Amino acid sequence: MNYTIGDGMVALALAGGIVGYLYLRHKTRQKRIDIIHEERMAAMEKGIPLPEFPLEPARDPRPDPDNVIPILGTVLSSLSVGAMIVLYLNLPAPSDNMWISPLPFAFLGVGLIAFHFLKRAPER
Repeated sequence: MNYTIGDGMVALALAGGIVGYLYLRHKTRQKRIDIIHEERMAAMEKGIPLPEFPLEPARDPRPDPDNVIPILGTVLSSLSVGAMIVLYLNLPAPSDNMWISPLPFAFLGVGLIAFHFLKRAPER
């Protein structure tokens, strides 16, 4: 493999962007902690009691469970239909029947979408 100067510049720019983002995120967090510290010190000097609170807000990393099934169904069905189209258009003549190989994933995606709409409670 031969790499060009442009490939190296792209890699360096990407690495620099990631490092810059992490640096700015660290500086923003540090500034917020400094502001909270100054506010708490001023309150302590005045004798005002402050409640304890975490420096970082609690995050809930779990997605909404009602949206996972239709999103997964949409992704599976669209990727498999796209793969079927690409295989149908690009396969050579001896293996022309292999374009249907992603069909189970398309059915799985359509089934997940149908399950989502069928399990939903009827709105009255």
